[in-house]
Amino acid sequence: MGRGKIEIKRIENATNRQVTFSKRRGGLLKKANELAVLCDARVGVVIFSSTGRMFEYSSPASSLRDLIEQYQNATNSQFEEINHDQQIFVEMTRMRNEMEKLDGAIRRYTGDDLSSLSLADVNDIEQQLEFSVAKVRARKHQLLNQQLDNLRRKVYNELSIAHFAFWHLLWIGC
Repeated sequence: MGRGKIEIKRIENATNRQVTFSKRRGGLLKKANELAVLCDARVGVVIFSSTGRMFEYSSPASSLRDLIEQYQNATNSQFEEINHDQQIFVEMTRMRNEMEKLDGAIRRYTGDDLSSLSLADVNDIEQQLEFSVAKVRARKHQLLNQQLDNLRRKVYNELSIAHFAFWHLLWIGC
């Protein structure tokens, strides 16, 4: 029995999207390897995840750099070498954008920037905050129970010592 066709569109659920990415990435790299081995082809694949992580494959007999040079020679194109200052500027820009996104998220979680959010967004934030509060409360109860157990042990030990001393005095006194 064959698999049914699926509609090719963005997967909304982040967990499902990540699982699908991992499986399909593995399948793509496997197919690239099979093509290289079966057909003696020079194959190169570069994949960037949504988080920016890079995955690459090149044929066993060649490196990705060799394949890129061959591509440039075949197409008469050159990739510009980015100098160190440009790399730093690009990384700073990326980090600044990431920081702005995180600042916005913090403002939303503290209730400072809710005016631009839809009802669904506000509901999502509320659920996330309720989940976080539940985790904090669970940790608080765990710590309180540990303190209570420590106090009980301390009281038990002191009572045991007092009980022993009492019986010791009775024994000596007899």
